Amino acid sequence: MTIKRRKSNSVKIGKIKIGGNAPVAVQSMANIKTSQVTYVIRQMRKLVEAGCEIIRVSVLDTKDAHAIKDIQKEIDIPLCADIHFNYQLALDAMKSGADKIRINPGNIKRRAHIQYIVEMARTKNIPIRIGVNSGSIDQSMYKNKSSGARLACAVLSYVRGIEKLKYTNLILSAKAHTVCDTIEANRIIAKETNYPLHLGLTASGVGEYAIIKSAVGIGSLLSEGIGDTIRVSLTDDPIKEVEIGYNLLQSLGLRNRPWEVIACPTCGRTEIDVIGLSRKVEDALKKKKVALPKIPYKIAVMGCVVNGPGESKEADIGITGGKGFGFIFKHGKMIRRVAEKRLLIELLKEIKK
Repeated sequence: MTIKRRKSNSVKIGKIKIGGNAPVAVQSMANIKTSQVTYVIRQMRKLVEAGCEIIRVSVLDTKDAHAIKDIQKEIDIPLCADIHFNYQLALDAMKSGADKIRINPGNIKRRAHIQYIVEMARTKNIPIRIGVNSGSIDQSMYKNKSSGARLACAVLSYVRGIEKLKYTNLILSAKAHTVCDTIEANRIIAKETNYPLHLGLTASGVGEYAIIKSAVGIGSLLSEGIGDTIRVSLTDDPIKEVEIGYNLLQSLGLRNRPWEVIACPTCGRTEIDVIGLSRKVEDALKKKKVALPKIPYKIAVMGCVVNGPGESKEADIGITGGKGFGFIFKHGKMIRRVAEKRLLIELLKEIKK
């Protein structure tokens, strides 16, 4: 089944388009103070290498805003400036070369200040992301509505105010720390507007639980065709956000890495080290120890004869284990038997071929 994506406006951020027919973009956020230019650039280069397509930076003061100009000289990726409370910082960031700004309706409220931001964005032809988090909205508003609906209403109310200024170069996001509220809010916004939507959960937490929450929340919306760009927000290295973002999109068939490793979950029938082999194969691919074709490449690492031969045959290349040995399959055909200690070496050789 192919996911039918919601039709949204196309918005250009630097050299990248989101919405319209563009693929769902993966983004992250630098976690170093923006005025520490050398360190920020170093982190951004690692993020770009991992596949990050849009990077957001915090702008807390004028030093951060002015640093954007120096950062832009060294990177070739769209840069979004994250603004809270102080509208003047939004103006400074745009003057300094930000490709997009994010403003929060929860703390930039005065109509005159919003108008200043819109006019500068219009002059610079810069999109504005209206990003609302559940923790920053006035909970007394829309009292008779659910938490998700209140979040959506906060976004839509702000959008209508900006639309009165005849500005529609917008991206919207509504994030809660709960999965159900995030899903509800984005469903409402998707129905009421045609603007591109940025998906994510805010303050999702630490470790595997945060990953699961993000996968369920973001994945549910994407499976309905909702969402044009994502960030898997983790209390962790931002590079992990990018890797998990691509894995999430690949699982839904929305983006493809150059490879996909299929591995069995292991059981009492397993007679080779499937877990260790799978990790070593992934590690070799991530570190680019082997070159892969531009089309997606499927690799199977299977532990026994029950599902192994069938799964390996469906992959471009794969191994199926026996007791102390394994078979290498290529394009559906078993090509040879290999001792277990040689399985990784021989598999990587075949991938290189």
